[in-house]
Amino acid sequence: MSITVAPVGNSRILSVGTYRPKRVVPNSEIVDRIDSTDEWIVQRTGIESRRFAGDDETVISMAKAACEIALKRAKLTIADIDTVILSTISYPFQAPSAATELINELGNPKAAAFDISAACAGFCYGVAMGSDLVRSGTSKNVLVIGVEKLSDYTDPDDRATAFIFADGAGAVVIGQSDQPRIGQTIWGSDADSRDAITLTPSFLDYKNNPDKGVGELGWPNISQQGQVVFRWAVYSMSKVGLKALEVAGVSVDQLGAFIPHQANVRIIETMAKEMKIPDSVLIADDIRTNGNTSAASIPLAMDRILEEHPELHGKLALLIGYGAGLVYAGQVVELPPKP
Repeated sequence: MSITVAPVGNSRILSVGTYRPKRVVPNSEIVDRIDSTDEWIVQRTGIESRRFAGDDETVISMAKAACEIALKRAKLTIADIDTVILSTISYPFQAPSAATELINELGNPKAAAFDISAACAGFCYGVAMGSDLVRSGTSKNVLVIGVEKLSDYTDPDDRATAFIFADGAGAVVIGQSDQPRIGQTIWGSDADSRDAITLTPSFLDYKNNPDKGVGELGWPNISQQGQVVFRWAVYSMSKVGLKALEVAGVSVDQLGAFIPHQANVRIIETMAKEMKIPDSVLIADDIRTNGNTSAASIPLAMDRILEEHPELHGKLALLIGYGAGLVYAGQVVELPPKP
């Protein structure tokens, strides 16, 4: 006896929507507390400014704003969405999930909804799952969101991280397609180096300090081993990108854009050089004015590059996300059509 399943179909990104917090924070507001300079930050990371959410801007409110734009551009309503995948590491509650709060706010509390915790690779993880859900027939339209309020988890006195992280939200609608428009995802992890990026105090801090209560360990802040992460990202992620191109049957010169996680301009430029990306391919550098927004960085960068270069609508792009875990994911996608 066999089980009847839906025939495998195809999927595509129908639209993208974003939300950037109101407050722009230049390097000049950060440097005094960490004994640094604007020149040093720009030279090391490319970051000139970033956005910090205000007290009235939350993970949910930012995600909602991004979703509403994505839905409008896809000419859909929240009632057309049957699955919501939300990636974040900065929602302050384990349960209930941010995704279920979001669908309640959006007005479709019966949709399937869940969170994923894959840090800066989370959006690409979500695209992979959303695409597979549509292709299998499990879902018709999927909302994938990357959203962070990392300013809540950044120590303003930490010279290694205070200038890096920022806030924002991005969302895409993934729906059915007449032909493949989202390539196979290459993903995995290097978990033996998972402590290179942490949100501490963590379970390990609690385990190693059994005489202290959780409240005595302090509020969690992001910490990272910068050089370890840099080397891993540059030399491992370029291989992931090339593999994603290979399985999609796409050569690097067929790309319209390269949209990696916005972690560091030097990482982005070195990855592009390692993959021999030609000058004809536009490379997203949203990090310069928006900082590192973890799960939100790729959709934010996608929306920005489409805004600045509308000719990229419908063109191919290589996405690569990588971050805490150390986890990664990459895929070739056709960018959404012009709204």
